[in-house]
Amino acid sequence: QVQLQESGPGLVNTSQTLSLTCTVSGDSITTNYYYWTWIRQPPGKGLEWMGAIAYTGSTIHSPSIQSRASISRDTSKNQFTLQLSSVTPDDTAVYYCARLLPYWRYGMDYWGEGALVTVSS
Repeated sequence: QVQLQESGPGLVNTSQTLSLTCTVSGDSITTNYYYWTWIRQPPGKGLEWMGAIAYTGSTIHSPSIQSRASISRDTSKNQFTLQLSSVTPDDTAVYYCARLLPYWRYGMDYWGEGALVTVSS
């Protein structure tokens, strides 16, 4: 069974960097051919895909946050991390990590439970 767990500070000050870590168990983040993704949901809004890191370590980001986002990984810990710089209250959201299937049209099959991050104004 694949399990994902988000962790990190729940409160971040405006202009600082949001950092979240996703710890994966039950599967290696280097396993062909999956992608490991970050998705967020602001209060009262829909899900927003942020970006992903592939089994190879390559990354891709949503254009909406690409200039501020960085996704990395630590294969020794089977973790991948989201860093979002220069945050504003608009970045307040529940942040999820998930596994993205090789064929993206099939979506995500495993999700973390989500972590609420509040950006103070």
